[in-house]
Amino acid sequence: MKPSISGRRTAPLFLVLVLALLPVLQGCAVNPVTGQREFSLISESQEIQLGGDADRDITRSLGVVEDEVLQEYVSDIGLRMARQSERPNLPWTVRVLDDPIINAFALPGGYIYVTRGILAHFNSEAELAGVLGHEIGHVTAKHGVRQVSRAQITQLGLGVGTVLFPELEGLGQAAGVGLGLLFLSYGRDAEREADDLGLRYMTREGYDPEEMAATFNMLNQASGGDAGAIPSWLSTHPNPLERRDRIRDRIQAGEVSGDRVERERYLEHIDGLVWGTDPRQGYFREARFHHPELAFRMDMPSGWSTLNQRDAVRAVSSQEDALVTLTLSGESSARGASDAFAAEQGVTARSRRDVQIGGLQAVRLDFEASTGQGSRLEGTAAFIEHDGRVYQILGYAVQARWGERRSSVESAVTSFQPERDPAVLAAQPRRIEIVRTDRELTFEGFLSRYPSTVGSSTLSLLNRVEPGDVIPAGTLMKRVTGEAPP
Repeated sequence: MKPSISGRRTAPLFLVLVLALLPVLQGCAVNPVTGQREFSLISESQEIQLGGDADRDITRSLGVVEDEVLQEYVSDIGLRMARQSERPNLPWTVRVLDDPIINAFALPGGYIYVTRGILAHFNSEAELAGVLGHEIGHVTAKHGVRQVSRAQITQLGLGVGTVLFPELEGLGQAAGVGLGLLFLSYGRDAEREADDLGLRYMTREGYDPEEMAATFNMLNQASGGDAGAIPSWLSTHPNPLERRDRIRDRIQAGEVSGDRVERERYLEHIDGLVWGTDPRQGYFREARFHHPELAFRMDMPSGWSTLNQRDAVRAVSSQEDALVTLTLSGESSARGASDAFAAEQGVTARSRRDVQIGGLQAVRLDFEASTGQGSRLEGTAAFIEHDGRVYQILGYAVQARWGERRSSVESAVTSFQPERDPAVLAAQPRRIEIVRTDRELTFEGFLSRYPSTVGSSTLSLLNRVEPGDVIPAGTLMKRVTGEAPP
């Protein structure tokens, strides 16, 4: 333990720090929602740039739903509210992400996202408007800017950033700014403020605020009523039922009102929406990864956590000391890809050799690498030519654990092969289908007359109908068609 510094010596140091931080401490701006001055290190132009950079990371990693009509419909609802908000001149952008998870979030600078997973669970345009309004509220009240400013202050003088896998920094596997921003969380006061702003924005457009309350009912049911299993966007939020009751109190007090619901218009727009994992974008069956569209498969180490994103497939060991990652190389040959990798700063390549992997032309090499934080990594790589593309597979661990991880990693790296199973190659996603009941039915009668490939509890949640409820003739309802991939 080092001796403490005496008071006489800390005074000059303190003055130096104050002088160094003076421009930072003067970084105050007026909050457009409250009208009050608050601390901020980020100007509006910087906020917009930050959001734009993050948007590129997010859309590259998660992808957007390739349905122009749906994208335009959702965007129009969000933009109408945003342009009537306290920050109408931001370059607002609203996107539907191709992600089955129930989620919605906002980034600084006016970037608003909802997933197809949450769209499948909404039952009206008003519900969608309430969630979009809530996320717009985070931007107008500068909640994200505030969190980023606080994060910067905590890093002053440290010279380090936060990444998903710090040991991998310098190999290009660190999280982009966009994915890092996904981990910003807001306090309960900020969430309540965003709820209030969402109510303000949706009711300005005439939407029924009761539909926002219904959304929180749905989210509570989607979590099974268990706070430990709530959808990801609620993990740091107040309890959904508490938020529902707070909204209803405001409705009963006459503070907010509206009668626009647009149930049928909304359901018609989500007819045909992909439900669950889209196998065309790749999927896992236990440790085996299949990609029908690109016609390959590979086996990740058993028991490792896996992640499939648009730009990469990853597996991380349970102790988070090793990783296998599969990406597409920008090079035109396996040899060119291996040359580009070996030339990366901090990488020392050795034992390069031409090989066959799964009957495909490939180059293997072993390597050591240093990270920006002084750690040492050791690993192996394969660069494989398949169907006009070059795949890069890296497997590595912190150097002290490479001996233990090497066998599992090498088995994964060399497991890549063309996919030849006709059932896998033909796999298609399940989809939401909207049907209009031709007669009065109980919920059980609906399940029998309009069968689905998901369970009754899932359909109950999707349609907000309970066992024994009677569904009038002519009601639009959701069912799920198509089979799970093999």
